[in-house]
Amino acid sequence: MRALAADYDGTLAVDGRVDDRTLGALARLRAAGHRLVLVTGRRLPHVLSDFPAVDVCDRVVAENGALLYRPDLGEERQLAPAPPAALVAELERRGVEPLGRGRVILATHEPHGAAVAATIRDLGLDHQVILNKGAVMVLPQGVDKASGLVAALDELALSPGDAAGVGDAENDWAFLATCGRSVAVANALPALKEQVDLVTRGEAGQGVVELVERLLAGDLPASTSRPPG
Repeated sequence: MRALAADYDGTLAVDGRVDDRTLGALARLRAAGHRLVLVTGRRLPHVLSDFPAVDVCDRVVAENGALLYRPDLGEERQLAPAPPAALVAELERRGVEPLGRGRVILATHEPHGAAVAATIRDLGLDHQVILNKGAVMVLPQGVDKASGLVAALDELALSPGDAAGVGDAENDWAFLATCGRSVAVANALPALKEQVDLVTRGEAGQGVVELVERLLAGDLPASTSRPPG
């Protein structure tokens, strides 16, 4: 494995913050020549405000696959169109709040998932609803953490098979399934843990430290992951 692709909240971070032990492990991984890609549903300003050490990453995939960021240069690349104004207006008219807006993503929370899906259908839009532990995200069809990771790895001259991926929630399976090895931290949702190649003993960042140690030792199991049934 030449790269690690990691989710942020609940994986690298606890309560929005990455602890020093986890940061140290990521730095050791980079020093050993591995690439690091952060893959998150967060909007980029929220990543930068809560993760000041983001430059430990080679790339950041934000907005659940819709935005690519290069920390060393501060460059952003939008990977999909902005949300249609008609969709934003109609969601607001139907009382969907809060309604966060990124470069591409629209984000709210349950119980608005059904209303958001109905609005997309009523407007005849080619958009999708992605759920993540009570969060409701709206993105163009075909945009998810997997598509964003592929774009990031392409910039690094790598393929998904070169990467180990680690996450904790339902929106992570898309990118984990594309990776050469899929890993869930111990606090991950049970359904995700059933699908991956490896479940760490530690939770969140401590599980990532464990994974980094195994990556550096070349001690990952063969891939046995399977699609959700």
